Amino acid sequence: MNKTDTRTCRKKIKAAHTYKVADMGNRLILAGTRFHFIGAGGIGMSGLAQLLMKHKAIVTGSDQAPGDVVDRLRQMGADMKIGHNAQNLRPDTDVVVISAAIKEDNPELKLARQRGCRVYKYAQMLGELMNCYEGIAISGTHGKSTTCGWLVYCLKEAGVDANFIIGARINQLGSSSGAADSKYFVAEACEYDRSFLNLKPRIGCILNIEQDHLDYYRDEEEIVEAFGEFAHGIKSDGILIANGQDANVARIIRQLGENQRYETFGLDESCSFYAKNLVQSGGLYSFDVYYNGKLLGATRISIPGKHNVTNALAVAAMAINAGLDGGRVLQLLTGFTGMDRRVMLKGRFKDITVLDDYAHHPTEIRASLEAMRERYKPRRLWCIFQPHQYSRTRFLLDDFAESFKLADVTIVPEIYFVRDSEKEKKEINAQMLVERMRDNGTDAMFIDGFSAICEYLKRNVRGGDLVVTMGAGDIWKVTDEYIQWLRGNS
Repeated sequence: MNKTDTRTCRKKIKAAHTYKVADMGNRLILAGTRFHFIGAGGIGMSGLAQLLMKHKAIVTGSDQAPGDVVDRLRQMGADMKIGHNAQNLRPDTDVVVISAAIKEDNPELKLARQRGCRVYKYAQMLGELMNCYEGIAISGTHGKSTTCGWLVYCLKEAGVDANFIIGARINQLGSSSGAADSKYFVAEACEYDRSFLNLKPRIGCILNIEQDHLDYYRDEEEIVEAFGEFAHGIKSDGILIANGQDANVARIIRQLGENQRYETFGLDESCSFYAKNLVQSGGLYSFDVYYNGKLLGATRISIPGKHNVTNALAVAAMAINAGLDGGRVLQLLTGFTGMDRRVMLKGRFKDITVLDDYAHHPTEIRASLEAMRERYKPRRLWCIFQPHQYSRTRFLLDDFAESFKLADVTIVPEIYFVRDSEKEKKEINAQMLVERMRDNGTDAMFIDGFSAICEYLKRNVRGGDLVVTMGAGDIWKVTDEYIQWLRGNS
């Protein structure tokens, strides 16, 4: 993108919402431009489509399966098709946006390339859009969606109506994306496929770095290198907000250039933003926040888990660097009540608590189970865990086997299939995970099929118990079915 296009892109948007996005030196006006989304049913892709539509772009698209996300796009005016077919691509399409899962043999993508349409991966288009704003991009192996949503909530409550695209719905806003007139654009920065390298924010955040996506990355060293590239991509007048207690993040901080600004957050007094005097009550934490050694004030959070104290500090650091008053930020932190599928209470029936949670990495699982125990203090904790990806399950098998210690009973269905090869499917299965869990002292069992799991819960769960479905796939359907039965039998 040349300097002229950059200046044009950053001008304040006029009432007509004619945002300009640079494209190889040519300016693309969103209003009236025809975008076709292939794989539009994902929450990130649909969020981007919704944001473009709110700025008067014309959107068509397709996805393999119907669902609430596709229905929402249709309600907003998008022409959505089910199934991938070359006929879905209209002749007057200007730009094609594809999800990371779309392969080159996709019939719609093949036709788009034949016609000479401009083709963007989702992350590339997100990066082009972010260049029009003061970007805030939040990365990390865990906690991205919660921290993004929390920051957007605080900004809006403070009167800054930020644009945003997040990988989960903010419960209090009822959406995972939003268009606004402010200069800020908050986005979740995912490391898979190095997609976050397309984002060049003014404020970049790294929450943590662990092994994940080893179907794409060679090893942990390569993952750290990618996060380092993300940090170096922050604009020259920007700042990195980094976890001051993560060993891998510390490696990146040491490699920063002399003129690159950064601030850290954590529970240690060596961090720029740190928490002291933590007190837990009812599974929720209150604490004092210090900034560069000086007391900023006291706050409390309304979502469970000690890990969310750290997320709150990251939110505070970003909000203050975006210009908000520190004391006001600490007041606003308390009001945030969480994201969809993040230790989410689905209901209580017959003294049985039912939750749903997105955790699908061993570290996330441990943190979520600890938060549930602190918050609800159940007689027994039943975890129905759906592993996400055969490759992830195989690469992190020993870590998964250790991560369910805080559950009394863990039920595992078959692994959720996404992005894996047939070779990967042959090398691991859910029964192998269950056996490894049992070897580590966890009460675990394999039950094939959601209805069979639900029947087992009906026969065995009692008052005072907590049931949680956990995973990044469609395991939430078990809680929905189980809740219907509980309601009918209360």
